[in-house]
Amino acid sequence: MAARKKTTAQSKPGYHHGDLRRALIEASLALIAEEGFSALTLREVARRAGVTHAAPYRHFPDKEALLAAVAEEGFRAMTTLMRERMDKESGPVERLSACGVAYVLFAVQHPAHFRVMFGPHFTKPADHAELAKEGSNAFGLLVQNIVQCQQAGVMLEGEPMPLAVMAWSQVHGLASLLVDQQLQEACKQGATPEQLAQFQTRLLIEGMGRPPQNG
Repeated sequence: MAARKKTTAQSKPGYHHGDLRRALIEASLALIAEEGFSALTLREVARRAGVTHAAPYRHFPDKEALLAAVAEEGFRAMTTLMRERMDKESGPVERLSACGVAYVLFAVQHPAHFRVMFGPHFTKPADHAELAKEGSNAFGLLVQNIVQCQQAGVMLEGEPMPLAVMAWSQVHGLASLLVDQQLQEACKQGATPEQLAQFQTRLLIEGMGRPPQNG
């Protein structure tokens, strides 16, 4: 009788599809969205996923490793969204704007992912090579866009990295304000996150534009 009462991870109610790693990531995102980072423990994630307390350790040695997997997934999804919106544009300026707008929209649509991606959780960066790779891919896309604008003669010449840092800082600031619901008044007046992002990226790109040559 005791053997029959023993519950395995596969038979628990929250865990049906056989993908333990996916179940743990989804449970983590739901927990962060509802209760914040302070409530996140591997034990609570396991409970929400409907698995045993020991089950998360099959994939994640600690909480930081789990958060790294969440952040890695977030960067990959954000880069995909940026590419999708950029592919709809042909000009370098329009593609750069689409990249920035996609960044903001991803943050608004996936706030839990966004908070993990840029939160102060990762004290062992050497253990998270894939996370570093995905983050570099996203930032590299921005740098690539700026270089293309420079090559087209529509942006300031010189080293592209400072321009990329400035552009990222501006767009990330807007995204963070929206995620933290600090722009509710602007949104009440009818401005959508996409409209705010489009306006900001347009001003940003104009500010980085190459000044006209004196004849």
